[in-house]
Amino acid sequence: MPEYQLAQINIAKARDAMDSETMKGFVDRLDEINGLADESEGFVWRLQDEGGDATSIKAFDDPDMIINMSVWESIEPLKHFVYRTVHVDLIRDREAWFHKIAESHQALWWIPKGHIPTVEEGIEKLGLLQKNGPSPEAFTFAKPAPLPNQAAPVAEES
Repeated sequence: MPEYQLAQINIAKARDAMDSETMKGFVDRLDEINGLADESEGFVWRLQDEGGDATSIKAFDDPDMIINMSVWESIEPLKHFVYRTVHVDLIRDREAWFHKIAESHQALWWIPKGHIPTVEEGIEKLGLLQKNGPSPEAFTFAKPAPLPNQAAPVAEES
C-alpha cells in the first residue's frame, strides 16, 4: 500500500442555477457519474453534501461556482475515470453547462494516506497552481509531480 494518495479539486462556473433547464443535462447525470466514481478501482473518497454530490457546497462568493474534490490511490485510476469512462461525456459537453475559466480549474496534489482534504486546502492548492504553475505542491495531469518519497535521483560524482 502506498504512503500517499492523490487528491484533486476542480471547479466550474455554471451557466445557470442547478435547478434550471440549462443545467438539466448535467444534473441528470450526477448520480450516474458519482456512482461510477464510487465504484471505480483506485477511488478513495469524494466531497459530497446531503444529496450525494457537491453542487450545493458554496466554497466561493460566486453562487454559480461549483467545486468537486476527490481522493484516489494514484494518478492512473483518476485519469482512467476522467478520460476513459462515460465521464468523458461531461467533459465533451461542458460548454453547454459551464463558462470557460481562464485560469487553471483543476489541481492535483499528494496527501498522506488516510488524510481527507478540506475545501480550504483544495482551494489553496488550486491557487498555488494558478500562481506558480505545476510544482510538487500542486500539479496537473500533463505535468505530474513524483510521490514525495520518490525525489529525483541525485547523480553521483565519478
